[in-house]
Order: sequence, then C-alpha cells, then structure tokens
Amino acid sequence: MSLRQRTNNNNNNVVEGSTASPDNTHTTADSNKKNAEQQERTNPMVYIVFISLLFDLLAFTIILPLLPSLLEYFKNNDSSGLYAVLTDRIKWFQELVGAPDRYNSVLFGGLLGSMFSFCSFLASPIVGGLSDCYGRKPVIILCAAGIALSYLLWAFSRNFAVFVLARFVGGLSKGNISLSMSIITDVSSGKTRGRGMALVGVAFSLGFIVGPMIGALFAIFSNKSTGPWFVLPSLLALALALGDLLILVFCLKETLPKEKRVKEISSSMSYAFQLINVSSIFRFASIKNVPQKQIKSLQTIGIIYFVYLFLYSALEFTVTFLMYHKFGYTSMDQAKMFLTTGIIMTILQGSVVRRLPEKDIKNYAVFSLYLLIPAFAIVGIAHCTCMLYIGMILYAISTAFTVTCLTTLVSKYGNDDQKGSVLGIFRSLGALARAMGPVVGCIAFWCIGSKLTYVSGGLLLLIPAYVLQKTQLA
Repeated sequence: MSLRQRTNNNNNNVVEGSTASPDNTHTTADSNKKNAEQQERTNPMVYIVFISLLFDLLAFTIILPLLPSLLEYFKNNDSSGLYAVLTDRIKWFQELVGAPDRYNSVLFGGLLGSMFSFCSFLASPIVGGLSDCYGRKPVIILCAAGIALSYLLWAFSRNFAVFVLARFVGGLSKGNISLSMSIITDVSSGKTRGRGMALVGVAFSLGFIVGPMIGALFAIFSNKSTGPWFVLPSLLALALALGDLLILVFCLKETLPKEKRVKEISSSMSYAFQLINVSSIFRFASIKNVPQKQIKSLQTIGIIYFVYLFLYSALEFTVTFLMYHKFGYTSMDQAKMFLTTGIIMTILQGSVVRRLPEKDIKNYAVFSLYLLIPAFAIVGIAHCTCMLYIGMILYAISTAFTVTCLTTLVSKYGNDDQKGSVLGIFRSLGALARAMGPVVGCIAFWCIGSKLTYVSGGLLLLIPAYVLQKTQLA
C-alpha cells in the first residue's frame, strides 16, 4: 500500500470517527438525563408502603380511646384471674407515686403500652435481620399476618389473659414499621428519600387523626352493658389489617434483590440477637464493614433519638392526665385537641417535610428539637385553654419534622444489605425509649406536679438539640 493510500485510509477513519462521536455523545447525554429523571421520581412502591401503613395505623389507633372502657370491662369480667394479680401490682405503684384511685386504669394502660413497646423493641432488629437475608416482602407479610392475628385474638378475648396475649402478639409483629422504612430506602435515591420518609409521617398523622376518632365514636355509642361490646371495633381493626395484608401480597414488589442480600442467615441473625444487649444497640455494634465515621454518626444520632423519644413519650403520655386533671377536658375535648395537632402535622408533612432538600435535613431536625422546648414549657405553665393550644400547636409543628428528619439521616448509612438492620436498630431504640418514658413521666407527674415535669422535660431537650447541632455527620 502506497503512502497516499495509507493517508487516505487514515483520513477516512478520522472522518468516520468524528461523525460517530456526536451520536455517542448525544446517546450518553440522553442516558444521563434519563437516569437523573429516574432519581428525581418517587418509586411507586413508596405509595404502596404509604397505603399499607395507613391501613395498619388506622387499625392500631382504633383501640386507643377504648382502653379505659376495655379495662373496666375486664375488671368485672375476667375469669383468668390475671387482672386481679396485676391490679395488686398497679396499686403498689399507684401508692408509691401518690396517684388517686380513679387513675389506676390509666396507670394500667401505661403498663400495657410499655409492654407493647418493649415487644416492638425486641422484634424490630430481628425482623430487620431476617429481611436483609430473605427479602423485605415475605417478612413484612409475616408481620402483617401477626398483626391481623392480634386483632382476631382481641375479638375473641373473653378474659384479660387473651387480651394481653393479643397485645403481646401485636407488639412482636410491629417490625413492619422499620421494614416499611427499609423498603423506602431500597427504592429511593438521596434526593427522594426524604419525600418517602415524609409520607411515612403523613400516614402516622392521618392514622392518629382518623383512628382515635373512630374509636371515640365506638366508646360513646357502644352499649357497654351488653357483654363483649368491643367485638365490632375489633372486627373493624381486623378488616383493616386484612386489607393491609392483601395490599402487601398483591401490590408490593420485592425491593431487595438477591445479589444485595446477606448470604448467610447466621451472619444476619447473629447480630440481631445481640441487640437484646442494650449496650450493643447504642453502639450499633452489629453493623460491620462500614467506615468508622459512619458508625460514629449512627451512634450519635441513635443516642439523640433515644433521649428525644424518651422525654417526648414521657410528656406525651401524661398530657391526657394534664388535660383531664387541670382543665377538666372530656374525651371529646381531647379528641378536638388531637384532631387539631394531627391536621397540622399532616399538612406540614405532606407539603413541607417531604420536599426538604437532602442538605437541609439536619438543620430542620435541629430546629424541630429546639422548638419542642418552648412547646412543652408552655403546656406545663398553661393556665387557660388558649395557652394550652399554643403549646400543643408548637408540639405538632416540631413532631412533624423530628422523627422524619432523624430517620432520613440514619437511612443513608450502611451497605445495601444492612439497611434493614440499621433501621431496625434505630426503630428498636425508639421502642425502648417508648417502653421506659411513660413510666418515668407518670412518676414525675404525680410526684413533682405537671408544671415542673413539663418545664424540666422541655429544658432537658436542650441536650439532644445542642449535640445534634454541634455534631459533624459523615
């Protein structure tokens, strides 16, 4: 081949390469644009999780206004003898803190609530570990089936032992909340994760608005002199739970591919059972092969979340005592108050919180923690309904942001096969705080009074707010 032929061939190659290059560039640009659009779009599974949680929380909250009447029923109709035994223990506690006799059932309800939260504390990390190995869908379906079973037991409970068993089964099955957050994390990018977590908050707000209202209607209109009057509300809760189960079976797709799962169940479950050791939970000791900076960030957020929820649940649990004891609120007055706060939370979570930029999540978490301080202080010193409403509105604004923002911060840590475990541990810390907080809040309320309890509890919230503000997260 002559020099001229070689030159012509090389020129042709250059021309062909140069004419192909714009096409390749155009294709790459289109691909990048499509990927960017997909990262901005909320995955349909997030909405499935939202509907599932809404059904679950509606069923869960129906029972809340009914608990005093249920305890009164079992007080007079318990063939198991369990109620009498526990009443003696509650009476000892009531005498210890100086509570009036008429509030024994409230303390009893607090004990049941703490038991439920403690069961959730035990179940959440185990459920998270199982889901990292077997996938999210089969485990969350198992949880939903357990919740449905708990409502079935409630419907057929003719003595107190069966009712307690129903609450026990329900508490152990409540790992579905942390699993829902894991699913959202699986299908979300950094830009859309906050939106998904905010939808979880919206589901909670709607559930805690509508569910108690339904329960209150049953409490008002049920004829409590006709035997087991609670069958109808329990069957409604069962129907909602079965609806949730059907949604998960037929609409939810698996979000954790097999290649991203833990390879051996022993490695996944070994750390889950370690979490019965409380110190391991606070250290996130079971999360391995993660940079030390991430572990430090997880530990810091975990402690902040525990302290916040411990104080929050202590004051939240006793606020109904405050409304009744100090302001003479009826059940309907309290329902109006919680309806107001629930609507505020729903509006904020549906419009503001779900649109927060990822870079601002921490700042809003800090803001919401600081806002809760004057909220509880105003509730404590309130001497009129107007002041009480101001404090509770500030409480609602803070609540709309705090848990969602902290959960979003935590969800970005860990490998793909550890997301369920990380969120399970985080949820477990919250359940442990909710198991302890109401008891401590009850003791403080009756021993030192409502004003000092709320003001000191609010001031103690300075600790997690300041620590989060000063912490540099990985």
